[in-house]
Amino acid sequence: MSKGRPTDFYADPNNSIGYLTRIAFRSFSRALEKRTLPHGVTAGQWRFLRVLWREDGLTQRELSRRVGMREPTTVTALKSLERSGFVVRRQSVEDRRKTHVYLTSEARALQSTLAPCVAEVNEIALQGLNDDEVATLRRLLQHVGRNLAPEGDDTPLDAPV
Repeated sequence: MSKGRPTDFYADPNNSIGYLTRIAFRSFSRALEKRTLPHGVTAGQWRFLRVLWREDGLTQRELSRRVGMREPTTVTALKSLERSGFVVRRQSVEDRRKTHVYLTSEARALQSTLAPCVAEVNEIALQGLNDDEVATLRRLLQHVGRNLAPEGDDTPLDAPV
């Protein structure tokens, strides 16, 4: 276990799990965007579309939570998605303070085109790992995520509630 390591151990980026996951995340984003951009979807927009494909009509606040973004960032992303013709926002009829986000038919149609892109990127990323190693990697990353989640909230950010 890494407990008790001298603080200068983490000065080397190759010893920092945070740094390594950041580099991996950026590599995933670039590889995915290379495949989605020809369809007019940025990596940032993909994150929101993926969640809405699982559950359309979420409130802006819930969508923000599931994507793991702050609400002002979500508002900016939603404006971009609206300009691209991928979502519409509608005020709640039950609670006028809430705004729900809905996919357009164009965005719904993109799911079958873009889902294979993320599958391809994952296959590339996992080359050379066997099924047990992939399962271990998933389990460990989920564990790290839970350790760093806001206190009392161990729900995965993009999991349906």
